[in-house]
Amino acid sequence: MVELRDVSLSYAHKHKRKSAALGQVNALFERGKFSAVIGPSGCGKTSLIKIIAGLLVPDEGAIRGANGQTAVIFQDYGLLPWKTVRDNAELPLLIRGVRRNGREKVMTLLEEFGLGSFAGHYPQQLSGGMRQRLAIVRALACEPELLLMDEPFSSLDALTRESAQDFILSVQRTRRLTVIMVTHSIEEAVYLADMVYVMSGVNPGSITGRVAISRNGDSPRDRFREAPIFQEYCGILRRDYLRKPVITSSLNGEIS
Repeated sequence: MVELRDVSLSYAHKHKRKSAALGQVNALFERGKFSAVIGPSGCGKTSLIKIIAGLLVPDEGAIRGANGQTAVIFQDYGLLPWKTVRDNAELPLLIRGVRRNGREKVMTLLEEFGLGSFAGHYPQQLSGGMRQRLAIVRALACEPELLLMDEPFSSLDALTRESAQDFILSVQRTRRLTVIMVTHSIEEAVYLADMVYVMSGVNPGSITGRVAISRNGDSPRDRFREAPIFQEYCGILRRDYLRKPVITSSLNGEIS
């Protein structure tokens, strides 16, 4: 479980002027669940991910439960173009000083994710979907308990994006990861997440609503997009996304 309590953050600018990025953010991300955070550009979503990852220190507030193994996948994946697929995947292990059996472990992951035959290639030789899978392999190399993702599918075309969404769901379930993802896409958040948090575009950004997503577990996940309840959830989030009154909702719907 990751808990944020009254987290605030400001950035310093020239002439010692500061601008508030986050103000009094409170959220509870359940262990082993997939959580999504949506909100307009500039509302502080990326700052929130960086604070949870320990890359930024908040001015105020507390973060609990994010002290274990954590991996981050950013929007551009952060792949080094001058390193091969295998070298990119091994990088976190090398940084942490893990050398013994490191290469074997990475190669096993690359094979599992369909990249084994591309180990000697470079990122620019891969498709967008393959680069995204490589970023996931690199994140999983250190066996994280918490996976943080900042717009991980935004650079993919529509069909590849849907395939990548299903892929990350299978990874999350198989490894029982706690996932926190930020995205601009309401549909993506509803499809992937167990709980969707909405951040306000008012400066500083804060959590203004949340919606718990309920699905029929016996129905294929890809049919959820076609179900009326999917559009119902999207409608609830759009009303909150557009800064209508705060909503805390949980719909109960069955998908036949």
